[in-house]
Parts: sequence; structure tokens; C-alpha cells
Amino acid sequence: MSNLLNRRLALLDNDTYRPLLGQGLRGIERETLRVDAEGHLSPKPHPAALGATLTHPQITTDYAESLMEFITPAEQDISLALEKLDQIHRFAYTELGNEMLWSQSMPCPLPDEKDIQIAWYGNSHIGMIKHVYRRGLALRYGKSMQCIAGIHYNYSISENIWKVLQKAENTSGDAMYVQSENYIAMIRNFKRYSWLLMYLFGASPALATSFLRGRTHQLQSLSEDTLYLPYATSLRMSDLGYQNNAQDGLVPPYNSLMDYMRSLSIAVRKPYPAYEKIGTQVNGEWVQINTNILQIENEFYATIRPKRVIRTGERPIEALCARGVQYVEVRCMDVNPFDPLGINLETSRFLDAFLLFCALDESPLTNQAEGEENTRNFALTVKEGRRPGLMLRHGGQEISLQNWGLELLEKIAPVAALLDAQRGDRVHADSLQVQREKLQNPDLTPSAQVLAAIRAENNSFYQFALKQSKVLAEQFRARPPSEEERRYFEELAKASVAEQEEMERSQTGSFDEFITDYRSRTSSQLCCES
Repeated sequence: MSNLLNRRLALLDNDTYRPLLGQGLRGIERETLRVDAEGHLSPKPHPAALGATLTHPQITTDYAESLMEFITPAEQDISLALEKLDQIHRFAYTELGNEMLWSQSMPCPLPDEKDIQIAWYGNSHIGMIKHVYRRGLALRYGKSMQCIAGIHYNYSISENIWKVLQKAENTSGDAMYVQSENYIAMIRNFKRYSWLLMYLFGASPALATSFLRGRTHQLQSLSEDTLYLPYATSLRMSDLGYQNNAQDGLVPPYNSLMDYMRSLSIAVRKPYPAYEKIGTQVNGEWVQINTNILQIENEFYATIRPKRVIRTGERPIEALCARGVQYVEVRCMDVNPFDPLGINLETSRFLDAFLLFCALDESPLTNQAEGEENTRNFALTVKEGRRPGLMLRHGGQEISLQNWGLELLEKIAPVAALLDAQRGDRVHADSLQVQREKLQNPDLTPSAQVLAAIRAENNSFYQFALKQSKVLAEQFRARPPSEEERRYFEELAKASVAEQEEMERSQTGSFDEFITDYRSRTSSQLCCES
């Protein structure tokens, strides 16, 4: 354990500061495809009774019209967020009719690209720009990629903890600056160690053969309809997921928030020849926001992002410039098909301990060599993580994944103990023990269990996924929402529709003017370059 981590844990381990550990916020965004009873992608629009996807705070769509996204309110205890996520699922099922939610990160067998509907958000300027952005993604990545689902874990530490650390360590700078740089240091550590999350929680070792649509690959055939890698943990997070040559080398440095923002600011302004060839409009219709490497900052598919809640019409970089980092969004978690919600409480407790460790431990500035090492470790783990004797690289030296993983858990253990002391139980320590057992026995990992379940269903990813989706659908339908819960979501839906209608009614000017203004703010000099 580093001296810095020792000092910080000792500082926080008292009756005055320990309660602050329970004041950070947690939230989950869960993506999931709507499919019919046979596991085919739904061609239907988003159910109207669930509300307006543009304005609903908890039920929306991601890139495709049939890719639902459930968003929990931020809670101080992740167990409360999971309860809210369960309520969202149960209410959604009351309006899905004979459709159900796909249980996997990797999609069901998909129709032709032209038949995958891009998400629609109405006729307001803000709704239209969200739709045009997704049209651009379809051009750049293909629609099939828009049907991959994941779990996003939003995590913040109490602002008072950052202030306590700043005072104790006599760190210069205002509170916003210190907090932001601490989050960036946390992200550096996350990128060093996130391979561990892929080993422990990756759950996509196989996929439908049709998903690749003839793309070259190095996967093995498990059956006529299924491709896999025998030791893979998360093909979703491999180079078979979101890939685009335009983003090659676009890895923002994480040595300061300013460096990160500069990198993304350049990318959303730098033209890319292949996109310029397409143009922004085809036959008078907008098909992408711009012809730059990134249309907007969120197009950069990072495994973790520094975040700040944005205001209506505000760009992510503008929010970070103005008000600093508020929380981080972990984006590399697969949907676990054995968990009805795609993630469970035990996993979440470990994430809390892991992320607090990343935040409190020593985090040296990074360089290109380390960045390449981190990338290699992550890529090896998602494709070969369960391979016996797999070696990663740490500080230029080889180390087995198992040994390094166990070493990391030993370092995280006192962090988990502090979180348990704050709560008065052992839930974080218990979760760590479950992860130790996975490192000692790869067959206990979700990826191994998924592969075993696929083998039991005629080696068919589709047959396993359909069966599991039906099982989970029956479980949710057997627990319909209470009358109070139903009224709550019906009111949210009604309010979201009213809000969207008001936006459409009160807007002024044309969409062409709106998008021109939006792009001009991209090309202007942002505060990160002042």
C-alpha cells in the first residue's frame, strides 16, 4: 500500500470524517434492446405510454429506437439506486406487450442495416440534433454497433472529502480545481487497473455470427450461428466493438483536466477527409452534425469519463470548463445476463471500493509508454483474460494476471474495510472475497458461466440469450409495480410529454440556424484554450 493511501485512510478513519464516505452519489444507466417473443429486434417505436424519450429523466433510448436506456436517480447508497432500477424495469414491462428486454450486451441477430431504426426524439431543435448525431454515428460506425448494450456506473465522492484532503495535504488551488484534478488522478489509476474489471465482470465471450456482417475477425466458430474466443471475457470491449479509424490515436492525456479538454476540443474541430466526402447534408437532409473527427465530445468512446451535469443546450466541455468535474462515468461494464438488472449489489459494492481506491491511491502522471501498456493489458484481458498463465505488463515487467489481481485486492481491502466501518457491516469485504475466488478459479467468472450456458444450449448464443431473456421477462412480469409506483411513472411520462410539446411549441428559428449556432460554439475558442 502506498504511503499516500495509508495517510488518507488514516485521516478519514474517525467519527468526524468517516460519515463523509456515505455522502457521495451513485447512479446506474442500463441499456437493453427491445425484442419480440422470438428474440428479433423490435421494429416498433418506443412505447408512447413510457413517455417522451427526449425529456423523461429515467426512461429513454440510446442510439437505436429499440435500444432502451434506464437511468436511476443519483443515490448515496447504491442499493437504493438498484431498487429504483428494479422499479423502472417492472413498470416498463407493463407497457411492452409481448415484447421483452434482451438479456445480453451483444445484440440479438439483427435485420438489415436499413431496417434498424435510429432513435427519434421529436421535432424540437434539441431533439433533432440528437437524432442527426445518431445519423452521423450510423454513417461512421454502422447501425449494428448502435445495438450493443452496457452498464454505465456513475460515481462521485463527497465534495467535503476533497476539501478535507486539500486542507490536510496543503494543496494549492481553489476547491473546484483541486476536486477536478483529483478526479483526473483517479481516472489515471482506473486506466491502469480497469483490466481487472474486465476479468471479474466481463460477460460477453461470444456473439451472433451475423453481427459481424462479413467483417474480418479472428474469432472461432462455436456453432453455425455463434462466434467466440475460448478465454474471452468481454468481446463487447474488444476491437469488435466501437471502432473507427478516425479515432485512432485519439486518446486524451489524463495528466490534467485541461489536457483532456484540449484533446477533445481539437477533435470536435478537426476535419476528417472521409466524413468531408459525405458532407453534412444529403438531398437536403442533415446526416451528421459536422465532418470532423468527432461530431460532439461524447462520440469519443472512453472506458471512463469525467463528467459534470450539463444544462439545456450546454456542451460537455463547456460544463467542465465552467464548473469542473462533478463525478465519473464508468462505461466498460457488460450487462450480466444472469442478473435481472444487468448488475447486482455485490458487483456494485466492489465497484465502490475499487473506485475509492483509485481515487485515494498514489497516481503518478502518465506517459505514452504507460498508456500503451495500459491499452495492451486491457485488450489482452478482454480477449484472453481466462487463459491460464496469462501475463500482463506492469511498469515494463511481466506479471501474471492472477498474481497482479490478487495484489490489487490486497491493496483495496483496507479501503473496503473503511467503507464497511462507515456502514457498520461487511458488505464490501464480502464482495472482495467473491472476487478473490474468481481470480483463483476462472470458472467462477461471468464470462465462463455465460460460455458454459451457451454450450448447454446447443452451442448457440442466440438460443441461450433468448431463453435467458424469457426467464427474466417472466420474473419481472410476476412482480408488477404497486399502484403507487405505477402512478409515479405515469406522472413522469405525462410530464415528459408535456415538456417536449412545450419545447416544440416555444422554439424559434429554423433547425438550420440552430445547428449552425451549435457548430459555431464548437469552432469558437473554449475556455480550455484561453
